[in-house]
Amino acid sequence: MPSSKTVIAKIKRNGEEFEIFVNSDLAYEYITGKRSDPMVVIEVEEVFKDARKGDRQSEDKIRKAFGTTEIAKIAETILKNGEVPITTEQRNKLLEEKRKQIIEIIAKNSIDPRTNAPNPPLRVENAMREAKVTIDPFKNAADQIDDIVKKITMIMPIKFSVAKVEVTIPAEFANRAFGTLKKYGMKSDQWLGDGSLQAILEFPAGMQSEVFDRINSATQGKAQIKVL
Repeated sequence: MPSSKTVIAKIKRNGEEFEIFVNSDLAYEYITGKRSDPMVVIEVEEVFKDARKGDRQSEDKIRKAFGTTEIAKIAETILKNGEVPITTEQRNKLLEEKRKQIIEIIAKNSIDPRTNAPNPPLRVENAMREAKVTIDPFKNAADQIDDIVKKITMIMPIKFSVAKVEVTIPAEFANRAFGTLKKYGMKSDQWLGDGSLQAILEFPAGMQSEVFDRINSATQGKAQIKVL
C-alpha cells in the first residue's frame, strides 16, 4: 500500500500517460545505481493513466508503448527514462554525481590537440562552468557528452582520440600483468619463446599516463612500451 514516501513516477509515450507508484527513497537509490531491482521500488504493481484517480492504463496501450506488459520491465523504463519526483537535496546530490561522471569521461577520453596531453579534470570542470553547461541529472552521463563537448570547445581545445601501444612484459611479470593489460583494452596477445608477453593495447588517449603508470607498477618499470 502507498506510504508517506510514495510518489508517482511517470512517462509519456504515444500521447498517453503511464504512471506508477514508487517509494521516493528507493527510487532515488535505483536511479543512482545503488539498487538494481525495480520491483523493490514500486509500491503498487499496476500501471495507471492517472494514478491519483486510480485510473488504470489499458493493457493494449501498455503493450504498444513498452512492447510488454511485464511490470518489472515497464517500471525499469519509467525509472530510467521518465520523470521521478525527488527532493531538492536528492536532486542536488544526483546532479553533483552526474557532473563528476561527465568530467571523468571527458578527461579520460580526450586530449589537448595542441600538445597531445590529457585534459586534466579541473580544466574540463572550469570549461564547463565557463560555458554554463546544463546537466540533466536523470539522463545517462555518456548520452550528454556530445552536447557538452560542443559547448566547451569554445573555451578549450579538445579532441577525442585513441592511443595504440605495443607492450612487452618480461616473463617474471607476465602472468601478474596479464589482468592489467586486459583491463586497458588488450586487442591481441602473444607469448614469446622466452616466456615474455607481447600485447597490443587500444585505449582513450587521455588515459595514457594512467595506463603507463599501471603497467610500470605491475612490472617494476621493466616493461617495454612502444607507441604505435
